[in-house]
Amino acid sequence: MTTDEERLRRWRLILGGDEADGTGCSLGTRDLSIDRALNALYGGGGLDESDQAKSKSRRGGLGGSAPSVARWLGDIREFFPSQVVRVMQKDALERLDLRRMLMEPEMLEAVEPDVRLVADLISLSRVMPGKTKETARIVVRRVVEELERRLAEPLRQAVLGSLNRAIRNRRPRHNEIDWHRTIRANLRHYQPEYKTIIPETRIGHGRKKSALREIVLCIDQSGSMATSVVYAGIFGAVLASLPAVKTHVVVFDTAVVDLTADLDDPVEVLFGTQLGGGTDINRALSYCQGLIQRPQDTILVLISDLYEGGNQAEMLKRSASIVASGVQMVALLALSDDGAPFYDHHVASVYAEMGVPAFACTPDLFPELMAAAINRQDLGQWAAARDIVAARGGGGT
Repeated sequence: MTTDEERLRRWRLILGGDEADGTGCSLGTRDLSIDRALNALYGGGGLDESDQAKSKSRRGGLGGSAPSVARWLGDIREFFPSQVVRVMQKDALERLDLRRMLMEPEMLEAVEPDVRLVADLISLSRVMPGKTKETARIVVRRVVEELERRLAEPLRQAVLGSLNRAIRNRRPRHNEIDWHRTIRANLRHYQPEYKTIIPETRIGHGRKKSALREIVLCIDQSGSMATSVVYAGIFGAVLASLPAVKTHVVVFDTAVVDLTADLDDPVEVLFGTQLGGGTDINRALSYCQGLIQRPQDTILVLISDLYEGGNQAEMLKRSASIVASGVQMVALLALSDDGAPFYDHHVASVYAEMGVPAFACTPDLFPELMAAAINRQDLGQWAAARDIVAARGGGGT
């Protein structure tokens, strides 16, 4: 096929045929199948209609048949790369009634799983039939395991490395000495005649009888924070697996739920959330404040767009009290790859004035963020060095 013929073929698939395209290009058997899959979503077809009955309007429709939806999902996975499949699934969720079809097990078995799909399944979990919920758990677990493979080890390394630096012990007991770092620190004291090093400076691992840091993840589970909830739940489970860190995971809307007991299984954490509903940040912070036993060793991560549905003045007053107690607090406006979120600029500005940095963070940067927090770095400077736009005081954003 020549370059011009390929160009015409692509335009024909984009325009959808009939009198609208003007290309005069005919499609082969495979391209006709691709055209039907595109037409079902972006054209006027629908998966339960014949080709002869296709409408010439630009309305999509996947019809009312779950098996037809499952076949369509199978088709697009065959014809398009996974990145395109995810875009088409997202469009189907937004443009059509595909959320209703997520209630069918056979449809879930055909879907291409991703973070947004997990968020949709979690939001529907309380109205799913039992059989469908079992299938949904399988789909969610596939996504969670994939994300853990990508994100868990960087988080473990970043946090543990930072804890080791933060608790450097210059007078360690013999069984606490970090010999590799001690040798490196004393190479200048090498004694050639004795072929040994005099360890004038001893560096220890530190005592590990109790948690060295406490981390509280306070997660807004309103609908706008859906993908952030998924990532935060996974990160919370990873943090809880580290013996040097005591982790709490608290989710909230107008009520507060402590999911710390479920942190050994991130899927259970996610299904313990209830996406949607209102937002009462003040109530959530009040609960988290009650969990804090060692303020100077505690990092509180509030993951929220900061739109307070309760008492905003009390929420800001409580936040100031938490910071004044010595807690290191950071507000993540989003924990996702979705880009700059909508958020309450006024609250973010007040937070900035009280020393609480407020910015969005991608999942890939979250391990580095936690390492910086453990080392008590200036998180505003940390964000600026990575071209992350943080909220500013005095009404700025």
